[in-house]
Amino acid sequence: MQKVELYLKQTITYNAAVILVKHIREFVEIFGKFSYRFFQVMQYLFTFQLSRKQFFEQASRFAVDSLPITLSIVAMTAIILAMQIAPEMVKQGGKDYIGLLMALTMVREIGVIMTGFAIISMIGSSQASELATMRVTEQIDAMKVLKVSPFKYLFLPRVMAGFVMMPFIVILSTTLGIIAGGFTAMAAAKDVTWLCYITSVWQGLYIRDINIMLFKSACFGGCISLISSSCGYDAQGGAKGVGIATTKAVVLSFVAIVIVDCIFAAAFYM
Repeated sequence: MQKVELYLKQTITYNAAVILVKHIREFVEIFGKFSYRFFQVMQYLFTFQLSRKQFFEQASRFAVDSLPITLSIVAMTAIILAMQIAPEMVKQGGKDYIGLLMALTMVREIGVIMTGFAIISMIGSSQASELATMRVTEQIDAMKVLKVSPFKYLFLPRVMAGFVMMPFIVILSTTLGIIAGGFTAMAAAKDVTWLCYITSVWQGLYIRDINIMLFKSACFGGCISLISSSCGYDAQGGAKGVGIATTKAVVLSFVAIVIVDCIFAAAFYM
């Protein structure tokens, strides 16, 4: 019996099952931890304990500081997309639908996703490294000794700033992407005029799509701030721990917004 058990432990199937169980357990633990901290943040929010000064500081950092890189990434993505779509649509006789296709693509997916990626790269990593540094230098422990809740002082302003400011960033970046895509389409394909492009934009773009975009972007912003703050909060091991926490925050944030985006697509467009 022991030989059979030893043989089974050496098989690829057994090792794969062990790895799978380990990852599932880690996922459940992480999800439970994030959920608990989210409810802690909501508790302080619903009892009106949000500091306006800290909120506006984080909101300015979340929106204003990240705006140049976000607009650049979304605009370049729209330009690349238009350069490939416009000539092919003209060849197929669909020049009147270029604006429609660009608008739906930017509003439903590209604008929100690329903005989220830009925010993760700049703001999420910054939040994670900031809280990780506070953790390894024992500043968070000092807050607890002084009976100051880290969830109220550190988590709540950041999560609310992400939840409130992300839709405004997405509106600006998506609008710029549609405009940049229009000029690129006119340059890349013949017989495409600005009037033709703008007219086709409004043919298939509805208020429902914009509302879904805003709600999804707010969820993205809250998730990014919550995950980044949580990973920084759990940092251990000095300077090395700060780097590990920052990397973990970026990876989990990418995975989280893709999962949330998939849920939104299944809920509203299937």
